Amino acid sequence: MKNIVVVGAGQAGAATVARLRALGFMGQITLIGEEHAPPYQRPPLSKAYLLGEMGIDRLYLRPESYYAENRIDLRLDTRVDAIDRADKVVIAGGHTVPFDALVLTTGSVPRRLPSDMGGDLAGAHVVRTLADVDGMAPGVVDGARALVIGGGYIGLEAAAVLRKRGMEVTLIEAAERILQRVAAPETSAYFRDLHRAHGVTLREGVGLTCLTGVDGRVTGAILADLTEHPFDLAVIGIGITPATALAEAAGLEIENGIRTDAMGRTSDPSIYAAGDCASLPYRGGRIRLESVQNAIDQAEAVAANILGADTAYVPMPWFWSDQYDVKLQIAGLNTGYDRVVVRDGGAARSHWYFAGDTLLAVDAMNDPRGYMVGKRLIEAGRSPDPTAIADPVTDLKALLQA
Repeated sequence: MKNIVVVGAGQAGAATVARLRALGFMGQITLIGEEHAPPYQRPPLSKAYLLGEMGIDRLYLRPESYYAENRIDLRLDTRVDAIDRADKVVIAGGHTVPFDALVLTTGSVPRRLPSDMGGDLAGAHVVRTLADVDGMAPGVVDGARALVIGGGYIGLEAAAVLRKRGMEVTLIEAAERILQRVAAPETSAYFRDLHRAHGVTLREGVGLTCLTGVDGRVTGAILADLTEHPFDLAVIGIGITPATALAEAAGLEIENGIRTDAMGRTSDPSIYAAGDCASLPYRGGRIRLESVQNAIDQAEAVAANILGADTAYVPMPWFWSDQYDVKLQIAGLNTGYDRVVVRDGGAARSHWYFAGDTLLAVDAMNDPRGYMVGKRLIEAGRSPDPTAIADPVTDLKALLQA
């Protein structure tokens, strides 16, 4: 194998090329990205970076010099227009780049409001890329009024940062509660109380009819209850979708993302996928994981499999979210839970998801011990006594030896 091409210069793309070199691959590596900046961290964009607490150089996953020093041909500001599977080349920036193996790490794209709902007004922002946040920053000023649309983690994190910058923040969620798709009512209630305590006007069960504007700029919004409100800025946090257009045009199988097997191979054995864009087998079904952890781990597994490891990637999901002074850490996936056990340690709190007697997941709020123990138990396939979990006197670490 001489040429490996990676399309998508985000977390998964960077992890793929670094792992290939670490495993001793000596051939040509080409990493192609549409953005101007080299691979960077996305989570701090809407937090530390927007708050001015982190400079752009600290966002970079590696110094830009790393790529040249490791003979990685990093092509930025470059869009891949097509994949020619027959000739095994990608067409990018007017050039053809040959590959023996191709890795698609194209990530995801934020859902936007349609133009008839005001999605093309200046001041209506999504939060995904460096350019998105740089474009939003001038409007993030003390005393300005912000509308956050969407009560998932993207919206809640945005609301927390805007409040810390002194803005008046209203968050709306069309579902009956925030975090409805991803968390139990207990976790929703915790974060509802947290945001209200910090001055966010939080309205659940209320959607958006449209943003309104003057001279092409956001000036307000009409909500689904037909009330109209003035705003200076809107953040659209209504989720993301896998970036599959390139793969779909190439005829690869798509199933809630680019369909891969356990090795990361797509329906074309010369093409792999990893990160937000990829769906993979999991416990008899298929999942797509949107997390930094999965982007790195899956990409590194793909790199090894390209070089012959032939080892199935088995995800051990974990996630995190920072809001105000609360660090939420999540271990596992709560799909299929039928009860939640609450462990209330005062400042530290955790919610443990069970299906019958089987532990599925843990939401830990400022509770690193609960998170660590829960994660290790889930990864070991062990389930503690729910009664012991609920008792704040229980030494959680002792459960690991039980």
